[in-house]
Amino acid sequence: MILLLALLSVLSGELGLCQKEDEGFTFDGDILQFAVTPNMLYIATEERLYQLSHDLTLINSLTQRGILKTGNQQDDVQFYRVSDTAEWNATFSINVLLPFTSNDSLISCGVTDDDCSYCEVLDLKNISKLLHREHIQVGPLKSSSRSVSFLVDVKKKTQTDTYILTAIQQNTEKPENNKCGINRQTVNLQDTDDKQGGGIFSLTDGASGTPGIKSKGDVEFVDGFQINSTIYLFSNALSAQTNRVRLIWLEGEKSKTDTLKSLRGATLSVSDSQSSRLVASSVIPGEQPVLWSGVFSVDGGDTNTQLMVFDISPDYSRNTDRDPDFYTSVPSEVTPKILKPKAVLFRQSYMTSVLAVRQNAWMVFYIWTEDGLLIKLSVDRKYHAACPTVLYRTSGDHKVFFKLHLDPVDRKHVYVPFTNQIRRVPVSKCSTYTNVQECWSAQDPYCGWCGSKSSCTFEDDCTDSDWLSIPDESQHKMISHKVEKDTNGQISLKIHTHLTLGQKVSSDFTCQFSAISGHLCIGNNPPRFPKCTCYLSDHTLPPDGLHVTVKFRLGKTNEMSEQMKLTNCSDIHGPPTSILCQQCIKAGCGWSRNSCSWANQGETDESVCQTLESGKNFSIPEIFSITPNVVSLYGTNHAVLLGHNLGDVSGVRIQTHTDCAPKESPVWDNSGVSVTFHIPSTDIKGVVNVCVLLPDGSCHGEANITYLSSPSCTSATPSSSWISGNRKITVRGSHLKFVEGIVHSHAMQEVALPKNSSYQSLTYDSPSAENSPGISSSTVFLKVANQTLALLVFMYLWRKRRATEITFKVSFLSLLAG
Repeated sequence: MILLLALLSVLSGELGLCQKEDEGFTFDGDILQFAVTPNMLYIATEERLYQLSHDLTLINSLTQRGILKTGNQQDDVQFYRVSDTAEWNATFSINVLLPFTSNDSLISCGVTDDDCSYCEVLDLKNISKLLHREHIQVGPLKSSSRSVSFLVDVKKKTQTDTYILTAIQQNTEKPENNKCGINRQTVNLQDTDDKQGGGIFSLTDGASGTPGIKSKGDVEFVDGFQINSTIYLFSNALSAQTNRVRLIWLEGEKSKTDTLKSLRGATLSVSDSQSSRLVASSVIPGEQPVLWSGVFSVDGGDTNTQLMVFDISPDYSRNTDRDPDFYTSVPSEVTPKILKPKAVLFRQSYMTSVLAVRQNAWMVFYIWTEDGLLIKLSVDRKYHAACPTVLYRTSGDHKVFFKLHLDPVDRKHVYVPFTNQIRRVPVSKCSTYTNVQECWSAQDPYCGWCGSKSSCTFEDDCTDSDWLSIPDESQHKMISHKVEKDTNGQISLKIHTHLTLGQKVSSDFTCQFSAISGHLCIGNNPPRFPKCTCYLSDHTLPPDGLHVTVKFRLGKTNEMSEQMKLTNCSDIHGPPTSILCQQCIKAGCGWSRNSCSWANQGETDESVCQTLESGKNFSIPEIFSITPNVVSLYGTNHAVLLGHNLGDVSGVRIQTHTDCAPKESPVWDNSGVSVTFHIPSTDIKGVVNVCVLLPDGSCHGEANITYLSSPSCTSATPSSSWISGNRKITVRGSHLKFVEGIVHSHAMQEVALPKNSSYQSLTYDSPSAENSPGISSSTVFLKVANQTLALLVFMYLWRKRRATEITFKVSFLSLLAG
């Protein structure tokens, strides 16, 4: 009977679930607050408060359910937690979560179900131990991602006191309603200790009363922190006509009152638009000047987001307590200081979070996008960015909790919190690079070649200091060369290795030059890292050039070699075209006065060639349209580009980011007005630029292609069929419009194109398995461009004499994340 019921369930259209990706640590309820200490993580959700170790092992958790009890006085109502199985009549929703590490305590404040404010102080090492409870307002009365709170130190004559700074979102149309207390001002300082005069959580400052900062209109706070004695607060000041991104400085000295009255302000100007908005923020670690990174919505929407860096060093020259948006006594009409960005580092749609860290001389930014990408961007000290890499990609679109944190213990993982889960994502995968060139070409400041291990590793995994990494500034080649000639006619070949290594290894640097012709160099010219020089024995080079091999060794790293062809620079001649200029510079020569010369006599950067004409008489092509122009991350085959003067077009160039090498696709079926080409795969979603290539290397025309997430599956209904097939199967998920075909493993041929396909679902007819005797299951694959993605294992049911002899198996494979 049980088997028969199972069979009926299958035949009635049982739902098949596609296995989900690893979800890290999953919580009860959505995340409200997230804090990190040197040893622990603390996460407050709608249901519980969690204490985790740095590797996401659960240490402790508390229910947020409890009961409200009236104390000795009628208005003295206290919240008491109950066990998970006990009856409850209230929940505690945390809006402020602050680890007070020097005091071994965890401050958590929010509201209970009676809309009254409530705070707890817990033991930092064991959150189940309650140290203090009180009904008092600290921070906002409702959960808001646009209010901030953090601990600040105020230096006094004989001691330093720590206070809670809260900056509370202000909305004049929807003011907070606190029926159990008094609403706080916009920016407040509250005690953390009973010994600070007014008692724990007190706002007062002795005889000075209750200081605070007010705001003139609506304001949303994005971030805040303290560096030395200076406190920084970032916000969006909103009005019906304009948005202004504001920074205010405070000096944490003398007292609460003096700290709040020390406010100075500046406006961050990022574009001519009056609707620019700050989305996310992260200070860049380091000494003076104080550098800070912000994700800005340039036009106030979600699609045009840019990562910028500012110098936010405080301006002590301006008067205190005079600002058009913030004040302690009366508002002022003073014009604030305008700060402009030092650089725009990255443009990408839907950026929502950023974390900045330092790794040696590089700045590294971890960026989350609303459509499910964790992107790493490495930037050198001159603000040149390496090509962005994707560290993690969700199978769908997931908005991350607005703060990212670095693992404070190993500093090799980033915590990525989602709605109700958190993942610990590695910052690099150095071991995937198998040789020195691959390790270097990754342009990853975390990765270097460890000579003693003959592998690409993190620096602290290479204990003997024999660790070769990228230089302090971005480079496109690990080895570059120049050919120079002095006034005496002496020709020299100069090699530059673009590497960074320890002091011990730099003294063990060898360099050897050789040529087929025999003796090459004259004199004794010992190499001096990172350079070595060969003075050629002949004062002339052969007319057809000289092939040279350079071998060099660093410490225990295996010998590396580079081959090059040396050419007499003055023999590279012709009309001054961009092609000739590029040929000249790639040969190690220099470009001067529209001709090729020796490297020491001209420019050696290829950018000098961009202003020159190609020298070819091609008709300039135009692009009218590309079909399709919206694809998944896997790209697509047989795209069609329509345009004008396409007859000489040899390829299509797809430029994802300006700091990355463009991808180029060859064309075929070129009719002069249309060409066919493949749209290549990519790692990063967004809009890319397209132009068409001519044989001289120039690129013309403008068009866009939009990359969206790859198809992902949530369910398939039904998940079984009789052996004869022809059962309609509906797959549900996201971005299924990009699926080009369905394949079952028992046939391994495309059985049908999806019918009635949409982004959320597709339907097809199950194929017959009658020619596959004994089969009970078949793996279903989705075809997307040149990829075949395993979806699930589909059941086939055979008719036999007795129902009890019917056997079947169900299992699911994970769909490869898009």
